Amino acid sequence: MTTGQDRATQPETGPDDERLPTVAEQMADQLGGWRGLVESSIPVVVFVIANIIGDLRPAVIASVAVALLIAGLRLAQRRPVRHAVNGLFGVAIGAAIAWRTGDERDFYLPGILYGIGYGLALLLSAAIRQPLVGWIWSVLVAKGRSEWRDDPQLVRTFTRLTVLWGVVWLAKVGVQAGLYLAHQDTALGVARLTLGYPPYALLLLITVWTVRRVTREPQPAPLPGN
Repeated sequence: MTTGQDRATQPETGPDDERLPTVAEQMADQLGGWRGLVESSIPVVVFVIANIIGDLRPAVIASVAVALLIAGLRLAQRRPVRHAVNGLFGVAIGAAIAWRTGDERDFYLPGILYGIGYGLALLLSAAIRQPLVGWIWSVLVAKGRSEWRDDPQLVRTFTRLTVLWGVVWLAKVGVQAGLYLAHQDTALGVARLTLGYPPYALLLLITVWTVRRVTREPQPAPLPGN
């Protein structure tokens, strides 16, 4: 008989398909590998540097142009474009707002607002016992299955992980919001880079390790005759 813990991470099609991706594989998929990390950071780096040595508008144009170039190269090489498109979308919105207001710090405003909303959504989902990290796990790892909802231990695990994600997310966006309000434009750009993927990668590592540890705990031996 298959337990809720086993079903939370294992497909039902057979033993050959039941292997859970390794920590490295799951992190690489979500972060887009080293190339994805670098490519998603380049437009922001270009904006920060160009804005320091020049004016706002050239910096906006340069960052959007680089984002478009990266997306185009991925398409030409027939590589996955999910991370490139996400990066392009974020850069384009920030660039449009900064261009309209003429204030360079507004380039980072969409990311700050998104971070606040995401952090609050995580904490709210944990409070109502529908942990968002658990549902994301179902989609990205468990192939759409959500049997973890029937396992109290996994529900508690995903709830705690969701709270951790929410607190970290609000903490890092709080730093950026403080720099935004203080008009520390260059420091805000540096914070955007340093508080971007490193905390995300660490949270992914903690999440994958914790869930794998819980789902691999030995189960009680069945009673005789069952």
